[in-house]
Amino acid sequence: MIKEDERIDDLQLKGYKIIQKKDGFCFGMDAVLVANYLKTKRNDIVVDLGTGTGIIPLIVNAKNDLKKIYAIEIQKEMAEMTERTIKLNRLEDKIEVINIDLKDSLEYLDKNRIDIVVSNPPYMSIGEGLVNETDMKKVSRHEIKCNIDDICRVASALLRHNGHFFMVHRPSRLADIITNLRKYKLEPKEMRFVYPKIERESNLVLIKAIKAARPELRLLKPLIVYNQKGDYTDEIREIYGLDY
Repeated sequence: MIKEDERIDDLQLKGYKIIQKKDGFCFGMDAVLVANYLKTKRNDIVVDLGTGTGIIPLIVNAKNDLKKIYAIEIQKEMAEMTERTIKLNRLEDKIEVINIDLKDSLEYLDKNRIDIVVSNPPYMSIGEGLVNETDMKKVSRHEIKCNIDDICRVASALLRHNGHFFMVHRPSRLADIITNLRKYKLEPKEMRFVYPKIERESNLVLIKAIKAARPELRLLKPLIVYNQKGDYTDEIREIYGLDY
């Protein structure tokens, strides 16, 4: 089931487990936060653009009664590992991994039919920051295979009228994000900024957009990760399902 360079982690969520690389790309708090920020209705169909390890589909499926989740991942090795995670949790009937470039999504999924699209995309533009030494980390964190424009364009094409798009990204890219959302008729409706500590600058932003909606943007209360003692705040502990 797992390879020598892999490990199985317990998500402490409905008994779900996830296969990850020991020294490779692993899911982070950003993916967990956007998966919990996402709101669904019963029997919704969800698409995760750039699923990586598959953490978002696992969390979303565990907490919602959905019809289907399509997990799209361009990296063959990552997609194959995620497929094994899905089989490990016996979720083949609920989550389907599609190993394609997300820009080719409409060749596999119907246009204007998806209820929810979610994405935790690469944050760094080409030339920004330190480039990781491995291809897997490089593609996961830098806009090599896709960028904000690609994500917004594909999300809009997949979503039905008034379908919802959820994304987590860096506040430093907010101007690019809003520009591209509106370019593809995805109206930003909510934003929630995430702060490592209350006195620090925000390092993440959670965004909800609705296809073909009227303009009206709400800024939700900040989400603080650590308290003054350096421990997780109550809200973060609740999100992770940690005991007090």
